[in-house]
Amino acid sequence: MTYVLAYDIGTTGVKTCLFSVEERIGLLASAQKGYGLYLVEGGGAEQDPEEWWQAMCHTTGELFSKVDIRPEQIAGLSFCSQMQGLVLVDRSGKPVRRAMSYMDQRAGGELKKGLAHGPQIAGANVVKLLKCLRANGAVPSSVKDPVWKYKWVQSHEPDNFARTDKWLDVKEYLLLRCTGRAVMTEDSAYATLLYDTKKRAWSESLCRMFGVNMDHLPPVIQSVDRAGGLTDRAATELGLVPGTPVFGGGGDASLIGIGAGAAAVGSTHIYCGTSGWVSTVTDRQLVDVDAMIAAIVGAQAGRYNYFAEMETAGKCLEWVKDHLALDEIGVYLEKKDVAGSQEAVYASLYDYLTETVGRVPPGAGGVIFTPWLHGNRCPFEDPAAAGMFFNIRLDTGKTELIRAVLEGVCFHLRWMLECQAKKVSTSDPVRFVGGGALSPVTSQILADVTGRTVQTVASPQNAGSVGAAAVMAVGLGVIADLDAVGTLIPPERTFVPDPAVKAAYDKNYAVFRKLYAANRAQFRALNG
Repeated sequence: MTYVLAYDIGTTGVKTCLFSVEERIGLLASAQKGYGLYLVEGGGAEQDPEEWWQAMCHTTGELFSKVDIRPEQIAGLSFCSQMQGLVLVDRSGKPVRRAMSYMDQRAGGELKKGLAHGPQIAGANVVKLLKCLRANGAVPSSVKDPVWKYKWVQSHEPDNFARTDKWLDVKEYLLLRCTGRAVMTEDSAYATLLYDTKKRAWSESLCRMFGVNMDHLPPVIQSVDRAGGLTDRAATELGLVPGTPVFGGGGDASLIGIGAGAAAVGSTHIYCGTSGWVSTVTDRQLVDVDAMIAAIVGAQAGRYNYFAEMETAGKCLEWVKDHLALDEIGVYLEKKDVAGSQEAVYASLYDYLTETVGRVPPGAGGVIFTPWLHGNRCPFEDPAAAGMFFNIRLDTGKTELIRAVLEGVCFHLRWMLECQAKKVSTSDPVRFVGGGALSPVTSQILADVTGRTVQTVASPQNAGSVGAAAVMAVGLGVIADLDAVGTLIPPERTFVPDPAVKAAYDKNYAVFRKLYAANRAQFRALNG
């Protein structure tokens, strides 16, 4: 039996998971601890890397208190993490300032100066846009893109910038903290939008164009590669053994699909966490400009994730809990005697939804919900888009509204799946992961809405950590490559679409597809 540790480094906390890897990847124990997100005037969002590390140390110790397994039995550790942060470190590996989160929006001036000038297409300088597209098929057109954070520090904090030795992302800093070696996995390198996917190397042309010092960019490794071994100091602080192999790991967008068991070319998975997405593995880069879908570098060399994302999916279920099911869920939790952990609360929320929504017939009495509570990205990008309930009548009750929310999320996932199918072959069955997959009702709705067989896996809410464990399985030689990951992550439950129910959903879906176009001007009048 092989035992590995996976650290899921999220926006609000770390979840540390212990897995066994043999004929399948099995979750043995987990522990979690939160840390701060510091909002700064002007749109800043920062985190303290030391808090990430201390949370790792705390959860590692807590985890070993729950199991009989000893630190010397751990064969490796790795990471699944948030992406597109900025961690600048000096020659000693210490951060020169707090990390800038992917949510940081202070670099509007740098974006305008660096890209939005001269003759433009879609807000980007024509010449620079074409150079970017030739190199990696994408353009750093968002104020949140890391290169503008880098330029912001250069402009506003010259002393900190002068002390910078390396530009790292979130897990890359933790890899450095573990091994003493500064590296960046290929998916993180791509996320800087300074990486040439054809040459598979940092782009000298893009770095020169944007004024990036290439000495700041670390060597690039693969997710399955060994970054190094735990240093004596890191091992002491974590309570592990010096020399324990540390593997590259990946970002959440890269590893969740692998943790879903959908790593082979043509495999499709659907994720329903705070946000939601549909992703299909391809062996080539492609883009659908009209539908806002692009293939991004994945955790496996030469593979890409054709990626369509919606802003709010599981977040809609949080909204349901807070505003529609608050009284009922409170009573439900009391009856279930649930402990105070967030995970327990959410597991019970899905139990509640299963019990309550399952009593409402498909179609929610004709009520349709649009899940655009924080704008939308795909297949249309509009920050002014908003959620709404359509077709409420006198006999509409709260349970119909709650079911309409679940159906609306699934309608949007179907929309993105259909957009993907125009460019690539999507799979049937599809794997379904994230907190939303905890609910068999939601899983069945997704199957009926899409007409696809839906498969869920064990611990779907931990798919990113499972993906990190799979990466280690390759690095340790347990499996040959990530194409074989499906053998380690078999489906736990299968949901087959009911043709009669799908016909009922098709009627509502046809209306759902028209609601954005019919209300676009009104959204902009109110929210633009």
